[in-house]
Amino acid sequence: MHAPSNDRQPQAPDGPASPALLIDALRAIVGEAGLLTGADAQPYAQGARYGAGRAACVVRPASTAEVAQVVAVCAAHGARLLPQGANTGLVGASTPDASGRQVLLSLQRLRQRCEIDVLDRCATVDAGLRLSDLDAALQPLGLWFPIDLAADPSIGGMVACNTGGTRLLRHGDVRHNLLALDVVLFDPPGQVLQLGRPLRKDNTGFDLKQLWVGSSGAAGVITGATLELAVRPRQSVTALLVPRDDEAVAALLQAAESALGDVLSAFEGLSGAALQAALDHVPMLRNPFGSAPVPPFSLLIELATGLAPDSGLDLEALLTDFLAPHLDGLLVDAVMGRGQELWQLRHALSDGAKARGRVIGFDISVRRGALMRVRREAAALVAEHFAPLQVLDFGHVGDGGLHFNLVWPHAQLADWDPQRVEAVRQAVYDLVVHTHQGSYSAEHGIGPHNLACYQRYTPPAALALSGRLQALLDPQGLGAGVSYGPA
Repeated sequence: MHAPSNDRQPQAPDGPASPALLIDALRAIVGEAGLLTGADAQPYAQGARYGAGRAACVVRPASTAEVAQVVAVCAAHGARLLPQGANTGLVGASTPDASGRQVLLSLQRLRQRCEIDVLDRCATVDAGLRLSDLDAALQPLGLWFPIDLAADPSIGGMVACNTGGTRLLRHGDVRHNLLALDVVLFDPPGQVLQLGRPLRKDNTGFDLKQLWVGSSGAAGVITGATLELAVRPRQSVTALLVPRDDEAVAALLQAAESALGDVLSAFEGLSGAALQAALDHVPMLRNPFGSAPVPPFSLLIELATGLAPDSGLDLEALLTDFLAPHLDGLLVDAVMGRGQELWQLRHALSDGAKARGRVIGFDISVRRGALMRVRREAAALVAEHFAPLQVLDFGHVGDGGLHFNLVWPHAQLADWDPQRVEAVRQAVYDLVVHTHQGSYSAEHGIGPHNLACYQRYTPPAALALSGRLQALLDPQGLGAGVSYGPA
């Protein structure tokens, strides 16, 4: 007799014996408005950037209790479940496969709860609530959830992907701002767990809620979260800086953190190619450099504070005083922003790239001191071996993150070659992971789109442990997300 393997993988169900009976059982839970099939279900099966599949149906529960019943019914019928939030993710983690056998569990209707505790600075919300809705509820109270994104995801999706955003330098990612979590388990199917409490100090054993942060829905269905909130800035100031050269970028970041302390809230990098594409695509945007050409690389810096403008702290004067000694040294130029104009430019970069052609996106991170070197080496690699691809990159210099976006121009799309795309992906990721000990997924999580990278770059011991953990949480293979164990 052989001992059971410690590296066993969840055994996926074969699929429902009777799809019609499954759909009837799900409809009995969520009602007619909560169940979509056929053409009505297809929009949910289209990925935000990559891929499209086909689901057996889309079930849209409106409460945690309904989610629990849906999970139990799917387990009883042998149907695999794929949780989906706002479907804004970029790695296909909420896109069904092409089999037409998976049940897509949309949390779109699970958005009634938004309980805000002003004194404790926390909010308990349903997983389907959009970030924009939470922000609208917090604004009159002088609070916010400081994860700033160009997209408008659901809170559950943000937890499942451990979203970072443009102000991670100051406020951290979702993991750093999560106090408690509600989860419906795959095993036992439908059991509801409330993990954590709205406490900032709770050292009472394993922090189990963290198992679901960044899991991309592979271990259960997140149905609610308690989030730590921050005081909304009452004044802020931005500037676009032109560094002397690549070496000046790290020196400016170090100087800014030393001189500006905790009022430094963002330190972003914008390539000239990405900035020009945004300006060309959105005519209402103003070139901050006037009639001068857009520089090869610029830095978007923001200072923000919850102190009132009449508090005696003048952020614009503080930033001006910081910049003055660096002009004609580390800096070639500096342009102060007006209102939100510089952030509008920053958030238009992705759409500008899409307007140029088909985007091949990279969400990478390295040590902050290596970021500019990685940009140079990756760009040189693309120029030498992968014409006609264009580099339109931007990123979070303050936390080492880089959206190294490549664009296959519209005029050459007839020559689109999936094998060359795969080759450039592997070449860039090998440079990032092997040469610079970085990450191929800074904040987008793991999905079918980068599962091969996960298998390629994750150490065997970590693969084995992740597989055992997933098998423990989902022994039936009820979750239709990625497998985190060995291939």
